[in-house]
Order: sequence, then structure tokens, then C-alpha cells
Amino acid sequence: MTESTRPTSGAAPATRGQVAAWAIWDWGSAAFNAVIVTFVFSVYLTNSVGKGLCTPSQLTEDGACPAASSWLGYALGIAGFFIAVLAPVTGQRADAGGHRRLSLGVFTGVAVLATAGLFFVKPHDSYLWYGLLLMGIGSVVMEFAGVSYNAMLRQVSTPENIGRVSGFGWSMGYFGGIVLLLVCYVGFISDSAVFGVPTDESLNIRAVALFAAAWLTIFAIPVLLKVPEVPGVPPEARLGFLASYRKLFRDIGALIRTERHTAYFLLASALFRDGLAGVFTFGAVLAVQVYGFNPGDVLIFGVAANVVSALGAVTAGRFDDRIGPKTVITVSLVGMLATGIVLLFVSGQGMFWIFGLILCLFVGPAQSSSRTFLARLARPGAEGELFGLYATTGRAVSFLAPALFGAFVAVFHANRAGIVGILLVLAVGLVALLPVRRPVDTLTGVTIGR
Repeated sequence: MTESTRPTSGAAPATRGQVAAWAIWDWGSAAFNAVIVTFVFSVYLTNSVGKGLCTPSQLTEDGACPAASSWLGYALGIAGFFIAVLAPVTGQRADAGGHRRLSLGVFTGVAVLATAGLFFVKPHDSYLWYGLLLMGIGSVVMEFAGVSYNAMLRQVSTPENIGRVSGFGWSMGYFGGIVLLLVCYVGFISDSAVFGVPTDESLNIRAVALFAAAWLTIFAIPVLLKVPEVPGVPPEARLGFLASYRKLFRDIGALIRTERHTAYFLLASALFRDGLAGVFTFGAVLAVQVYGFNPGDVLIFGVAANVVSALGAVTAGRFDDRIGPKTVITVSLVGMLATGIVLLFVSGQGMFWIFGLILCLFVGPAQSSSRTFLARLARPGAEGELFGLYATTGRAVSFLAPALFGAFVAVFHANRAGIVGILLVLAVGLVALLPVRRPVDTLTGVTIGR
């Protein structure tokens, strides 16, 4: 970033070092999001740890146990319930107490402990429940940490550069995932792993958990040292836990009555964000089963997809500041829909490389500008509560893309048809977004975009 930024709290302008410190947390968060949940440890739990829950005839072609996969889904579903119920109040109390940074540190610390604890999950089905418990706890606290992290966006940006700052942070998350996955593969997982960790009792995979915990710890430290805390309300004005829920319900009612377009955006963003998540969730499945990729090709494509998404987020951040986040999101969703329709009719690895990467080019901008849209709408001092609602609404509809993907596959007896389910969620999100007014920045009173 090339300029100093002004935090919303009225403190001294944020420096480039503070912006970088804030963004580097996103780089570190890939340790849990990419390594633990998505690519490495979830596969280890279903393919190795929980394998004993199935008979040999019940295992899938890649060696996974469907029963273990179901329990993983249940565990993450329960975690999602706690996130939906607790995230808004968690953000609200961090706002009121003036401890966003403290909350970010505490929740990240718990995530580090949960991640490190996975080292003790040995490849026997009796350890599955322990592993699922830690993954569930980690998922909850990482989402809570993300609420405080997103709420700090306005502390390290101004209305003039918030899009660039958000895009920079989002791209750091993508690049962090790329680097960490490559290090884990080359250092621990490949047949010629350079770190030489023994494979007995899956020690090399379990060591990845320790490495991920260290990665998350190291890259969480800068934001805790560099970005100042925001002032809270006087102690006598702070609310107890149950009173916080009463305030939350009052605030939601007031939001619907007086700031309806903010409520509309929360709904629209929940829909299209679920579609965005579906792109990454089912992209690897489609690549293998429809377009002829092997697992090695998928890993290479995944790295390329993250690079392209990161570059898209950085580039779109500048357009976000010039033409507004709504335009960036709209163009991104239209681009994804058009590219997805093409993917319905083409075949072969070459076509998937071309149009799959074009699709990913639009994912980063849509995610980053969704965050800046909400940050511009938030009243100063209430960012945490609003981003808590952002997390809650996202969880409330997170079943749509997976359910529609599965339904279209079942009805048409073809994995390719699942693309239609994802595109449908994106299209409904786009339609819901169109009537939402462009944000009027709560700091300047200026309508953002044209």
C-alpha cells in the first residue's frame, strides 16, 4: 500500500506497516482454512483416521470412508450452528468493550491450540472424535477471529482506499494458502519430502498440524503489536451476555426498519457468497470426474486458481475505490455466470484450465468487495456486530450450494449438471443484489460508485 490511512476511531493515521500487519493475519489464517479444513487434515480424518468405521466394501475409490465423511460434515455443521448463534454478540461485545484486538488474539490463540492438538490424532478410528472436536472448535474460533479482523478494516483504511486495503488483505490470504500448501507438500507429504519426517503412524501428516499452528502464530503477531485498540463504551454502559442478545434483536429490528438496504445486502451477500464457496468446494470434484484431471493435476490447478483469484482481488480493489463495491460484485457475478455456462458445454483439461481460471479471476473481487461494501455501511463503533451478522447470515444459507449441486447431479445422473446448482445460487444472489442501493459511506455521507 502506498499511502497512510486514517482509522475510524479518531486515532493517528494508520501507517503502511499497520496495513501490512493487518493483512498478514489473512496470510497466516491459511494455516487453518486451507491446510486443516480444506486440503490436508480433513482428508486425513476421512481417509485414514475414520477408515475403521467402514468395511472394505464401503470405502470409496480413493479410500475414503463415507461414514467418517458424514461425521466430519456433522461436526462442521454443529460448529456452523454455534457460529450463527454467537458471532453477532461476540462482535458486539468486542465493539463495546474496546477489545477487538484482544478478541482477535484470544480466538486466534485458541485456534492455534486446537490446530496443534491435531498432532495427537493417530490413524485409528478411536481418535476420530477427538479430531472432529478440535476441528469444530477451531472452525468456531477462527470465524470469531475473522469477525474482529474484518471489523478492524476501517481502522486501517479510509473511504478513499478501503477497496484497495481489503483487496490487498484478501490476496494475502490466497498467497499464504499457496505458499503453505506447497511447503507442506514438498516438506511433509510428497514421496521425497525434504524434511524427512517418518510416515509411521502418519507422523508426517500429523506434523503438518504443528507446522500450521506455528505458521498461524507467527503471522498473527504483527496485527496484535501494530494495530491499536479502539475505544469502547464506558464500563457502566456495557451489557451482560443475555442483555447483549436483547440489544442484538433490537438492532436487527431497527436495521430492517431504518436501514433496509443494509439488511437486503446481508441477505444478497449470503446467497452469492454461498455460491462462491461452492466453486471451490466442488471445483476439484468436477475437475477429476468431468474434465479428466488426476489428483496431481488438481493440486497444480489449485495453486494456479489461488494465484489468479489473488491477482483479481488486488486489481479489483482499485476499481472498488473508483466505481464502488456494488459494481465490482455485479460484474464479477455476471462474469462467473457467463463462464460457468461455457463450462457446462466444453470438455477436456485444456478447456477447464482456460475457463476454470477465468472463473477464479472473478471470485477474489466478489469476496473482497463484499467485505468493503459492508464496512462502508457500518456505523463507526458497530463494525464488529455487523460483521457478526454477516457471518450469521452466511451460515444460515450455507446449505444451498451443496444441496442444489447434489440435487442436479441426482436428477440428471451427471456430475456436470451440478454446475447448474452452483450457478443458480450465484444468479439468485445477483438478482437479490440488484435493488440494493450503493453504499453511502457512514464517515463521509458520500454515495460510493456511479
